[in-house]
Amino acid sequence: MADVLALVEARLRTGLGEPDARAAVTFLGTDRIEVLRFTDGDVVRYATLGMSAQPMTDPTATLADPVKGPRAELVLSVRGGLADTDKVLRPLAVLAASPQVEGLVVAPGASLDTGEPLWPGAPFTSVLVAEPGGLVEDLDLAEPMDPVRFLPLLPMTPNEAAWKRVHGAAALQERWLSGGTDLRDPLRKSVSLD
Repeated sequence: MADVLALVEARLRTGLGEPDARAAVTFLGTDRIEVLRFTDGDVVRYATLGMSAQPMTDPTATLADPVKGPRAELVLSVRGGLADTDKVLRPLAVLAASPQVEGLVVAPGASLDTGEPLWPGAPFTSVLVAEPGGLVEDLDLAEPMDPVRFLPLLPMTPNEAAWKRVHGAAALQERWLSGGTDLRDPLRKSVSLD
């Protein structure tokens, strides 16, 4: 496990630079989850470290495979200085612990809900899991382990989350694109869903 996390942290540093802050959260019955903060100009990125220590297991599987199965870490990018986004550390750690706690397999297109604002005053209580590969490249591990994927998180307002449940992730992303939505704006309003 420690070897995997050392490789993951090295990949994060290669893709995002040196972290300027880190925090750790441990939930009862789970492994420790760290959240690293990277600042790049006016963009602040938060990346989890610890979610990929164990493979995610299908909750319907009778036996959890300790080696094989998808592995991932989460990456959230926001514009810095507009909101107290550093308070996202605990909600991000909760999302990263969800495979261990709830048996979820986190994959692109999924919605993850925190049940509370991502940071104080945030108009978002959930995120859309986007396709990996843009910011941080997948990390190949020794066979038979699956690669670690670095999944971007796109904050959703409650209206956007409800609309996504009906129309799907691709339709919501198309709305964001056609509306010129700045998904890194921590104070943005919901995109027009009419």
